Amino acid sequence: MPTTRVDLHAKVLDDEAVRRAKAAGIDVLVYAPHFTRLPDARERAAEYSDEELLVVPGREVFTGSWRDRKHVLAVGLDDPIPDFVTLDGAFAAFREQDAAVLAPHPEYLTVSLTAAEIERFREDVDAVETYNPKHFPWDNDRARALADGYDIPGFASSYAHRAATVGGVWTEFDADIQSEADLVDALKSGVARRTYHQRNPRFRARELVEKAHLAYENTWEKVDRLLLSGMEPTHPRHIAYGGEFDDVAIY
Repeated sequence: MPTTRVDLHAKVLDDEAVRRAKAAGIDVLVYAPHFTRLPDARERAAEYSDEELLVVPGREVFTGSWRDRKHVLAVGLDDPIPDFVTLDGAFAAFREQDAAVLAPHPEYLTVSLTAAEIERFREDVDAVETYNPKHFPWDNDRARALADGYDIPGFASSYAHRAATVGGVWTEFDADIQSEADLVDALKSGVARRTYHQRNPRFRARELVEKAHLAYENTWEKVDRLLLSGMEPTHPRHIAYGGEFDDVAIY
């Protein structure tokens, strides 16, 4: 039976990230950078895709306000969806586009879907992340219990914000995934899969650096975005969205 190694969530895409993915035998890398519109992510993904590695664009949509964020990862979108919309509005848009919907880092800090929200959107959530380098062991345990409790397939990702983390985590699907459509079908149909991550000291060190990067994201980078950078390109009232999401916009 053919298998495919997939890193289902990375924030970084450059020469080093691609080199590390290929060295680890990863076949598909989902590139879902923060605050980047889908056409831009798709263009960059195409630049780095070749016969050895398929790069698929994704969107980790930030629903709610800065104080009440819920991250939801979508793969297989045709049209852009902004951040800072209601959770119901985001799921309605995912449903309309028949995208695969994933719950990254569930019940983690204040930026994740809770168990109650996963139960509420049970028919829409296609996979729950059960391993993430930013997690502590108890976070992964809780995530696995949540996926098992709702009988939702799991997945692992590098969640790499740094290229050095790429190649350390993957999900192996019992399927031959050659395209974005193949990946969406594998996720939505619940194809059997297994999750893996490196356990050597070097990768443990990279996990610690990723955790430190999270602290940066939630301090200076957050201040920069809130006070200094102006309107995000994925803001729902950005001219690029043509007012389509005004009715579900938070801001």
